[in-house]
This record gives sequence, structure tokens and C-alpha cells, in this order.
Amino acid sequence: MEIIEPKSLSGTMELLPGDQMLFDEIKNKIEKVYKSFGFLPIDTPAIERSDVLLAKAGGETEKQIYRFNKGDNDLSLRFDLTVPLAKYVAANINYLEFPFKRYQIAKVYRGEKAQKGRYREFYQADIDIIGKGELSLYNDSECVSVIYNIFKELNFGPFVININNRKIVSGLLAELGLEDKKMEVMRILDKKDKIGEEAVTELLEELGVNKTSIKMLKNFAGIKGSLKEVVEKLVSLKIKNSLYKEGVGELALVGSRLFELGVPEENFKVNLSIVRGLDYYTGTVFETFLTYYPNIGSVCSGGRYDNLAGYYTKEKLPGVGISIGLTRLFYQLREANLIKTDKLSLIDVLVLPFEEKFLPIACMVGKTIREQGLNVQVFAEDKKFKNKLAYADKLNIPYVVIIGEDEAKGKYVTIKNMKTHEQQNVGFKDLSKFFK
Repeated sequence: MEIIEPKSLSGTMELLPGDQMLFDEIKNKIEKVYKSFGFLPIDTPAIERSDVLLAKAGGETEKQIYRFNKGDNDLSLRFDLTVPLAKYVAANINYLEFPFKRYQIAKVYRGEKAQKGRYREFYQADIDIIGKGELSLYNDSECVSVIYNIFKELNFGPFVININNRKIVSGLLAELGLEDKKMEVMRILDKKDKIGEEAVTELLEELGVNKTSIKMLKNFAGIKGSLKEVVEKLVSLKIKNSLYKEGVGELALVGSRLFELGVPEENFKVNLSIVRGLDYYTGTVFETFLTYYPNIGSVCSGGRYDNLAGYYTKEKLPGVGISIGLTRLFYQLREANLIKTDKLSLIDVLVLPFEEKFLPIACMVGKTIREQGLNVQVFAEDKKFKNKLAYADKLNIPYVVIIGEDEAKGKYVTIKNMKTHEQQNVGFKDLSKFFK
């Protein structure tokens, strides 16, 4: 029989148990914060009907879709968690309470070129707050607060959440007569921190923007300072456009509520060049950066949109949400040596019978300890005792429970602390008390 090379598809991530436990620990901490803010779990299918999934797709997104036919069905793998959410809310609109707060941590699939930190299959960790007809701006502030609490809990070092409001730049562009080039200009401004001012100037010139407007746009994007200072500078520009004024007011309100939600000012700042590339963001937008590791890029982003499910229902469903590319984040943090683990197993106690004849007692002992909420493995393999101890040592298992001839006769076990190498005898009846 020909041996096939056990090779995974490029652009997918497989981890050894130690790293997988570290990945799960990060995922569980994110989920814990989501739950603490009242978000509810949902789980949408990885496979959807193509007409449903691709209703809003186009351009590069559609080229990256994994699409296939099974019988008469035209099917696709989900490329994000937002479109399935839109379908889910539209399908269940009569059964959900609004505002509807959901979280989902799941895999998505994109057929893009695989490279370092870029995956074809990867986890996203998303939250969204969906309103029916309207949605309070408080929720924008709460999303920023969720981001703050997540990265405080993960403890990857100092971080800053950059916030802005797309209405501000949309109003400014209308004032400058660039409304017809709004999306292109926004995408260029969104790249300012990555490509620099000279490249921004060149791209705007190529787009046909005049020098006066380019100067205004660059000055606008360069406004910095505290929330209060930025708002004052924006007001001082005396832009008459109503959308601009509305955006400045929303930015001031969302920012002021962050103090009430306990987000320190050192952890957020107004960044007027942050506009987010996706077209459906219409108000507040935010991106998060680790202070000492800017090359990692944004580790969490999101924003406000006017209508989540316009392709699936006539109901207006405004929302705000955030997304963490969990697989990419994990890869980047590991590459930067920001995370590592010495944990090689989840086992708290390894029960070691000297011989197979002591296995029934070992099973009873394992069950008793497991009932105390500990993770217990009974080692049933026929190996030399030193090899059994070596197994525990290599997996960093903290305790081994030894059962031999003397222990069986005396109705006790020998418990060895693998770190201190101390041993003590504990009777069968006292096991629960010892491991309580």
C-alpha cells in the first residue's frame, strides 16, 4: 500500500496540544468577556446556499469564496460571520428580542493566497448588537468597553483603541465636492498610518483631487490630541455640512461615555484617519493596536452600520459590532514571543498501578479524585514503572497516585508531588478530603 504524505492544506493551522491549550485559553477568555456584557451565543452553518451567502458579495470577496455543487445545490463556505448573522436575524426576526446581542466564535473560509499570518481557514471572534428600527449610541461605547476589557484580560501589554466616526469624513468630502469619490478617498485615508503621507498625496492626486482639498484632507487626518481637544479642533474648522456636525456630536458622545464605562483615556484615542475599508460602516469605527507591537497591525476592529440585513428583509436593522481575527492574532503573538506555554496536558493527577492486577483499584481511585473536579488519567499501559513516571514528568503532570502491592493491602495510595518529589500515604477514605 502506498503511503500518502500526511500533509495539511497550506493556509490552515494545526497546533500541538500545548499550543492548542494556549489558543483555547485565549478563546475562552474572549468568550468570558462577551458573556459578561450579556451577549448570547449563536452558531450558524459553515455551509450556506450560495444565493444567500453571496447576496452582498462582489469583487475580490466573491473570488475568494469556496463554492461547489452537491447534487442540485449551489453551496458556499461562509467567508465571514456577518453575512450569516444577517440571514439569521432576518430568518428569526419574530423570535428575537431587540436589541439583539450575539457573539459567535467560529471558523470562516477564504480562498486567498496563503502566507505568514494569512489563513484560508481561520477563527473569528465576533459580537454584534442589532436594533430594530433604531439603536442607541450607548452601544457603540459599550463595544469599545468590551474591547478594553478583552485586552486587559488577555494582558498582552499596553494597547490603544483608535476611534472615529465616518460621518465626519463623509460630511467633509461633501463640503469639498468629493462626494462622488467618497469610498476611494476613505480607503486612501484608511491606509495613512501604513503607507505614509507622501503615498497618500500621490494616491489622492491620481484620483483627481485638487491640491487645496488634499491639504485640507491631510490636515484633517492629522488632527490629534485628547477627545476634548480633537472635538474642539473639528468644530473650529467651521464645516457647515449637517452630516459632519452630526458625526462630531456622535464622536463626542461616544467618547464621553467611555469614561463612564471605566475605559481609561490612555487606552483610547481619536484617530481621524481610521475610517475602515468596508463600505457598510456608516458611523462609529474603531481599530485596536498593541503599543509595543505596531507591526502586528490592528488586533480588533469594527464599527456601526445602518442596516444589517437589507438583502433579506425590509425591516431596518442598524447595528454595531467588533471582530477579532483570532487565528491570525494567535500566530502574530506567538511569532512575537508575546505568548508561550509550558503546559503540555490538562491532567491534574495521573494514577499509576504497578501492575495490571491493580487496575480495578486504580479505576476506583481515579473516579474518586475525578469527582472532586480534577482531571484524572489512569495509566493502563504495560510499561516499566520508571517509564510511567517519565510520562508524567514529560507532560508536567503535578501529581501521581501510586498503587502497588503494599498500597492495595493497606487500602491506601502513595501520592507523589512531581515538582517537590515529596510523597505521602493517603487512605482510600481520605482521598476526597486530600484533593478537595
